Amino acid sequence: MAIRARSVGVVGLGNVGRAAAYAMYLQEVCEELVLVDLDPELAHGEALDLMHGQGLTGRMSVRSGQIKDLTECQVIVLTAGSPQRPGQSRLDLLEKNTAIFASLAEDLDQYAPTAVLVLASNPVDVATYMLQTLSERPARKVIGTGTMLDTTRLRTLVGEHYDVDPQSVHGYVLGEHGDSEVAIWSGMTIGGAPIQGESLLGIPYDQRALDQIAVDVVESAYRIIEAKGYTNLAIGVVIARLVDAILDDRRSMLPVSVRLTGEYGITDVALSLPAQVGQHGVGRILELQLSASEVARIRESARTMRASLASVGF
Repeated sequence: MAIRARSVGVVGLGNVGRAAAYAMYLQEVCEELVLVDLDPELAHGEALDLMHGQGLTGRMSVRSGQIKDLTECQVIVLTAGSPQRPGQSRLDLLEKNTAIFASLAEDLDQYAPTAVLVLASNPVDVATYMLQTLSERPARKVIGTGTMLDTTRLRTLVGEHYDVDPQSVHGYVLGEHGDSEVAIWSGMTIGGAPIQGESLLGIPYDQRALDQIAVDVVESAYRIIEAKGYTNLAIGVVIARLVDAILDDRRSMLPVSVRLTGEYGITDVALSLPAQVGQHGVGRILELQLSASEVARIRESARTMRASLASVGF
C-alpha cells in the first residue's frame, strides 16, 4: 500500500495565506502544497514562484487548484475572509466573514471531509465556533490559531525584559485572540523559575512592567497594521508550527482556539486554552491552576465571544 504524501491546502492567498505557504515551504512541513484562491491566476503565480526555490530548499510539489482539488489534503489552512483594516477590531470583521465561513464549510465537507481545518481568519475564536457548527466533521478537527501568536509575542517581550532567549520563557496568553485576552502571569517561568514575585537574573520583579508588556501584546497587531497595513509574517510562522504538529502527530500542547465543555465553568464558546494537538486534531485540553482574577477575566472573555456569536445567530 502506497504511503500517502503529506499534503496541505491553503485557501485564501492574501497576505496571511502567502506568508503561511512560504513558512511551510521554507520549513519543509509537507511534501505538497495546494494553493486555492478566488483569483486562480494569483494562485497559479504563487505556486510557480514557490516552486522555483526548490534548488535551495528541497523538493516540494506546489500547485494551484480549486476546493475540489483538496481531497487528498490531511490539513487545510483557511485564511479566506475580509482582512483587518487600520482602526478596525477583529470583531468588526464578523458580519463580513460569516457568509464566507458558511460557504467554505459546505464545500470542504463535500470535497475534504476528513481533513483537519486550521483557521486563521479573524475574529478567529468566533470563526472557529461557527465553522465547527457549520461543518459536519467532528469539532476537534476544526482548530483556530487562537492565542499562539499572542503567546509568542508575550514570550518575546518577556525575553527582552529579562535578556533571555524567548524559548526559555514558558507561559501563555489565553482566552480571546483579541482585546480581552489574558496573560497568565501566575504560571509563567523562565528556565523553570516562576517570574511572579521573584527577582530573576538580577532583575527585580516589577508587575507594572509586566502589565505593560501585556498591553503591548494586545496592541501589537494594531501597531503593525497602522505601520504596514496588515499583519502576516509571524502568523505565517504560527500556522507552519501548528500544521507541523498535526502532520507529525506531535501531541503538542498549544494555546489554540477550541470549543470549551466546562473548563473554568465555560461552555458553548471557543477560546484558547492549552490543548493537545495531533493528527486527529484537538485531543485533551489542559485546565491550568489559575489565579481567581485570571479565571474571572477568561470568563469575561467568553462572555464577549458569546455575545458576538449571538449577534449573528449562533
